[in-house]
Amino acid sequence: MRALTAIFFLAQFAVAFAADAAPLPVPHQVDIPSGSGVLHAQLYKPDGDGPFPVVIALHGCGGLAGHSEPVQPRYRDWAEQLLKDGKAVLLPDSYGSRELGPQCHVRERRVLARRERVADILAARQWLVQQPWAAHDRISLLGWANGANALLWAVRPQLSARNVEPDFRSAIAFYPDCRVSSGLGWSARVPTLVLIGAKDDVSSPPACRQMIDGAHGRSALARIVVYPGAYHDFDRANLPVHAVGPAADATDPEKGHLGTDAEARADSQKRVAEWLAR
Repeated sequence: MRALTAIFFLAQFAVAFAADAAPLPVPHQVDIPSGSGVLHAQLYKPDGDGPFPVVIALHGCGGLAGHSEPVQPRYRDWAEQLLKDGKAVLLPDSYGSRELGPQCHVRERRVLARRERVADILAARQWLVQQPWAAHDRISLLGWANGANALLWAVRPQLSARNVEPDFRSAIAFYPDCRVSSGLGWSARVPTLVLIGAKDDVSSPPACRQMIDGAHGRSALARIVVYPGAYHDFDRANLPVHAVGPAADATDPEKGHLGTDAEARADSQKRVAEWLAR
């Protein structure tokens, strides 16, 4: 009898908790003019008229959408966290908009970080400055892996503002591949933060360090945080560290190790919030 009573009260508690829990925010698709085509994006926006700070969030080579949802959990988690901080989040779908799937294992990519993905960033920004709910002087960039590569190209001084003012507020790049940017003498025109794991064998932490160190004195504020012991994708929740095998998922890189680092994940969440609040 006592066991049945306990089960009854647990069930009642679960029902009450579910009723009181706030529903998860649901993004809605927006269509953004881009050249001769349309850039599809998912938008998370706080309730109200704003104006709200906005983060343009850039997916990695695995694409934006999941198997049955418009936004993969890894990006949805970040979007929900930023939304709680009062920020709108716009996630352009660089691959789906071009009727492409994941591009991690594609030998000859039709969508390049330095070209098509930068064009997507500029189109997203152009659209945002036309929205009355967006704080036009507080539009920032956040990118992962291939999306972070695009971000590094988009903030270079050589890329003109193209008559869209004001410029981006700031930028945050999670584990980009810095080897090309480092060799080209990269610098930034807006404050840029790079976050990467010391054991990242997908990207190159030494190249990112060299890139940031080389930008000192001829760049806007540029900082790097290298997390000891952390691998690629360290900010993803509940992903055990593992080596990418020969039968890797299409959304995974071709080689290296992936996995959560709880300490680095928590610290990066704090640093992202602080950098965006600048």
